[in-house]
Amino acid sequence: MGISENIKRPARSSHRPPSYRMARVNKLIQREISLLLEQRVKSDLARNAIITEVDCSRDLELARVYFTTVNASIRDSVLAELTNVKGALRSMLGQVLTLRHIPALEFIIDRSAGYGERIDGILYKLGLDAAKTVKAPEEAEEGEDYDDDEDDSGEDDESDEK
Repeated sequence: MGISENIKRPARSSHRPPSYRMARVNKLIQREISLLLEQRVKSDLARNAIITEVDCSRDLELARVYFTTVNASIRDSVLAELTNVKGALRSMLGQVLTLRHIPALEFIIDRSAGYGERIDGILYKLGLDAAKTVKAPEEAEEGEDYDDDEDDSGEDDESDEK
């Protein structure tokens, strides 16, 4: 038994980053669904959806459409309404897109914003609030450097030349 036989190789990741073409298709579908919801879908409940991301399969059979709403209490009802209109949305996408195959749509509630808020809350409780870690110029102690991003142009001011 050789040494190389005992070494376990890491499993391949099943999720690859999208290629340039797939990233373009994802953004295109996201934009068009947003416009269709805003302009052509008659359901007021479905119009509350804010499309945050689209993730198409490589064969364009399925597009997972992630959405959120401003009001968290209506997300489940918006999901139900989007599920009801997904066939009509797919046919409208077929009219405006020049893709050979329009993927089936699967709507998923995007919970990443809530997750981020929860992490911010935990950091705040621990005293690691982002606003506390970055000091403004007037808060910086004497002799302490602070990050001044306002003037990164590299041009010399007249006051510096005197």
